[in-house]
Amino acid sequence: MIKRYTYGKVFKTDSVQSIPAAQIGEIPYVKADAEKLSFTYHMEPDDIVYGLGENVRGINKRGWIYESKCSDESKHLEDRRSLYAAHNFIVVDGRDRFGLFVDYPGILTFDVGYTDLSVLTITASDWNLDVYVIEGNSVIDIIRQFRGLIGRSYIAPRWAFGNGQSRWGYVTADDVREVVKKHRKAGVPLDMVYLDIDYMERFKDFTVNSERFPDFADFVKEMKDQHVRLIPIIDAAVKEEKGYSVYDEGITNGYFCTDKDGKPFVGAVWPGRSLFTDMLNKDARDWFGDQYKALLDQGIEGFWNDMNEPSIFYADDRLADVLEEIAKMREGDQNLDLDAFSHFENLVGSLSANPEDYKKFYHTVNGEKIRHDKVHNLYGYNMTRAAGEAFERLVPDKRVLLFSRASCIGMHRYGGIWQGDNKSYWAHLLMNLKMLPSLNMCGFLYTGADVGGFGSDTTEDLVMRWYALGIFTPLLRNHSEMGTRRQEFYQFNDREGFKAIIKLRYRLLPYLYSEYMKAALRGDMMFRPLAFDHPNDERCRTIEDQLYLGSELMIAPVYEQNAQGRMVYLPERMKMLRFTRNGDIEEKILEKGDHYIKVPLSDVVCFLREGHLLPLAKGGQCVDDVDFVNLSAISFGENAAYEYYHDDGVTKNYEEPEHWCLLQAK
Repeated sequence: MIKRYTYGKVFKTDSVQSIPAAQIGEIPYVKADAEKLSFTYHMEPDDIVYGLGENVRGINKRGWIYESKCSDESKHLEDRRSLYAAHNFIVVDGRDRFGLFVDYPGILTFDVGYTDLSVLTITASDWNLDVYVIEGNSVIDIIRQFRGLIGRSYIAPRWAFGNGQSRWGYVTADDVREVVKKHRKAGVPLDMVYLDIDYMERFKDFTVNSERFPDFADFVKEMKDQHVRLIPIIDAAVKEEKGYSVYDEGITNGYFCTDKDGKPFVGAVWPGRSLFTDMLNKDARDWFGDQYKALLDQGIEGFWNDMNEPSIFYADDRLADVLEEIAKMREGDQNLDLDAFSHFENLVGSLSANPEDYKKFYHTVNGEKIRHDKVHNLYGYNMTRAAGEAFERLVPDKRVLLFSRASCIGMHRYGGIWQGDNKSYWAHLLMNLKMLPSLNMCGFLYTGADVGGFGSDTTEDLVMRWYALGIFTPLLRNHSEMGTRRQEFYQFNDREGFKAIIKLRYRLLPYLYSEYMKAALRGDMMFRPLAFDHPNDERCRTIEDQLYLGSELMIAPVYEQNAQGRMVYLPERMKMLRFTRNGDIEEKILEKGDHYIKVPLSDVVCFLREGHLLPLAKGGQCVDDVDFVNLSAISFGENAAYEYYHDDGVTKNYEEPEHWCLLQAK
């Protein structure tokens, strides 16, 4: 059962597709306080709070304070309160069981037992919001109802489930050719190479540097002939440059955000002085979406949207003020004591993502001016929406790969997300695992983290352990930052170990793609905490480093350096599957309980539930090579079966009954 409670004048976010009538009276479970702009719920000691999508810390969100504020935050350590997304959905499971979705475009704080261990407090920036209360007979039931409320998740093309290689630093077409050549020569599967900002002409969206990437359309075809798609980045900001058609058209038609005086707001991102398309203005959104045609026409079939929180390096007027203040400091003896040096650091540090700068520009929505900070969390969503809606016009019968850095609920209908600019930390590998079910709860199914970590120098064992998790996530991409250690598989000694793990991905594709499609079409989760399936098992309620993947598998990756294996808790009898570096599959039945599982670096271990069947393909060097029809299978138990989904992976006739069949153990 879903009920909606409305407070104040609500801004229409389009996060919800079917809006139930507003209720009158007190909201159940939580106490609303208009004066404090807050909702409060008193938690029992054993209550668990799930949700909030992309965020720091664990699956159980108790004990910390989270801010729904899309933020360019690469240093997402435990002390951070916000990341790149704003996913305002939680489920409380304990004395009471209910879901809460706060449909609100501004900054929202979830104090989940931070100020007081027993109190959950949700605080808004103003009192104009919708609150949805969802009741159900289980956590999964509540989540399914919520997913039905917000609409079907984005469905990616099947080739987008292949292995992708990326680096900020593939500067020329020959750099890309080298990546493809080394994968193909080593027999390591590859389907995508990502183009970071290096491919652009002076960081201008929808342009290609003709010196670095001459004859781009021919190059795109050359790569596709080798079954490799090029996936370019698109940044949110548009370079201020007369003669650049995107800038000129945006200025002429008034498509950019403005300051309070109606002049285009100028900030800086990669190109320096930049303007920000008014993504909340439908005409501007349609115009921006149509710009993707320039690259679609050259054969591009996928994009990743970035810097769309939006990220602002500095606002023009703030830079001028800071430089003036620093100039005054230089007039003295330049002997900076502690206070003076701290002042200097704070001046420079105030330039990037300054909260006051987000109050300086405005959107135009249905003729009304709206200050950006009031609707901040909708920006990245609507940038990706602009692209998704444009693809429906430009290539209506074809799936296009699309994912984003910033998001809020609603964007899940238009694209996936990657889990932000992480670091090469073992802690971020574990965070990657813990985020998966929280994101699935909020409708984000096409997701994964940068394998090996984006920032900082990685290690061979970290990359290999990360791949052992990454091969199970829909988005599989090794991505790293310019200036860090190179982390393509061929940069390391045990290339055969990497090869074995990545090849396994292609054997698992029939299962992974089928489970993804089931989750999308039925509003289910692809990744679930064990407690969702075993609500009465107290051990499962505290386990956060093991997940169910679909109905058949449990995964329990190794996430500590130098570990030779790990402890695993089985909530039921299972069959352990060990995929070894030589391609063998070792099977062993284990009883319910605790087990220490030894896991060499190049092995992948997972667990098959009794009564179930895991379909496997022979693999291939690309998704196009994979035979999704003639499958082998591993089964456990009598009458083991699997409901299998298989379509062409390209078109959008998802609902045809011939896509479904039942696979049974022989």
